[in-house]
Amino acid sequence: MRIARTLAFFVTAFVLSGSIHAANIASLSDQAVNGNTATAAEAIRQLRLLGPEGLNGLFAAYAFDIKDFKATGAETEKWRKIAAAIDTVAMQKDAYASQLFWYTDLEAAKAASKKADKPILTLRLLGNLNEEFSCANSRLFRSLLYSNAEISKYLRDNYILHWKSVRPAPRITIDFGDGRKIERTVTGNSIHYILDDQGSLIEALPGLYSPKAFMIYLKQAKLVNDAIDIRTDREKETALLRYRKLSFDRIKAKRDEAVSLANVALTEPKTGTIAILAAPRAMSKMMVTDETSILRVYDEFARFEPQIDFSDWHKLASLYSPTPALDADSTAFIRRQTAKTGLSEAEFAAMFAKLQKYVALDTTRNDFLYHMKLYEWMNERGEADLESFNSRVYDQIFQTPDSDKWLGLYSTDVYTALDGNGIVK
Repeated sequence: MRIARTLAFFVTAFVLSGSIHAANIASLSDQAVNGNTATAAEAIRQLRLLGPEGLNGLFAAYAFDIKDFKATGAETEKWRKIAAAIDTVAMQKDAYASQLFWYTDLEAAKAASKKADKPILTLRLLGNLNEEFSCANSRLFRSLLYSNAEISKYLRDNYILHWKSVRPAPRITIDFGDGRKIERTVTGNSIHYILDDQGSLIEALPGLYSPKAFMIYLKQAKLVNDAIDIRTDREKETALLRYRKLSFDRIKAKRDEAVSLANVALTEPKTGTIAILAAPRAMSKMMVTDETSILRVYDEFARFEPQIDFSDWHKLASLYSPTPALDADSTAFIRRQTAKTGLSEAEFAAMFAKLQKYVALDTTRNDFLYHMKLYEWMNERGEADLESFNSRVYDQIFQTPDSDKWLGLYSTDVYTALDGNGIVK
């Protein structure tokens, strides 16, 4: 009887503790939107510290408001406060559409990864993910990938998310002088890396992918992460080499097939060498002594890229990534974003079709040109430091090296007939 009473006491205490915790999250969620400026800021800070649980508290508290905004797109004062609270806790712009929580400290993400036994998806981008004017690719990730119902749920259930800004995103404003302005970012690229809980690199996905392709790589990398979880370091390294070799071979086979079916001529460039072709030559002379050497891969398809015209790329995309389907949630997100432009239904349809072609083209080019080269780099001997690897990616793949502070947008040999050559420091 005494044991039963003791057990009942602990069960009751546990339930009460959970209830108090839930009540605290509910109270913080209320204060985050309805409190005064100082109270709201402190509540948001505490919700952020609670991680995904704090974000979920906001979604529970304002489920009706979120549903209403998704249906109507009406931006009331209350909605702006709700959206600001959600974005700040999530550290992602328009997080109402994804319900994804992002760490901005990689060590904190690793700790969460170990605790949850999940791999890490880390995004490197120009600008900040929680700001409107991050680089173009990251904005497309928010609208086409993170808002996708299947992808967002899969990421919540299976990944720890992290992002880091490489540098600010260059932004330009065109002022027409009559009150009308166009604001855009003008260059920049992003890349997703998938890591294990130690921070070791499993996969790298350069640029934009279709939702279908992105999901395939997420699932593959998750399976690999789970398989290597209890392996020795040597076994883990070999397993990762094998995975990348298999994925490399799959892409290459599909690429070869697409090139053949599309009848695209692959012509060697007459002069010059492309930066990302810095790979070992004369492979026949290399002594193959172990499995690690056998699993290394090499790709030089990028040497043909200057001679492949846009129409040929569209032919390849139609075979490799046929019209990528954007789900209802992503489509609705795009409609809300473009509602203020006054597009007719015909104009929206034309824009949407063009967007789908762009996604197909990017998926194809990213796999054919860049993903294959990244597999080559990842399967080189030795564990690559992520930061060094990322610098190499931005230097040679994206052609925006750290050394170029103007990102190729300014050249000293061009005269603009402006004071200071139009440069403001």
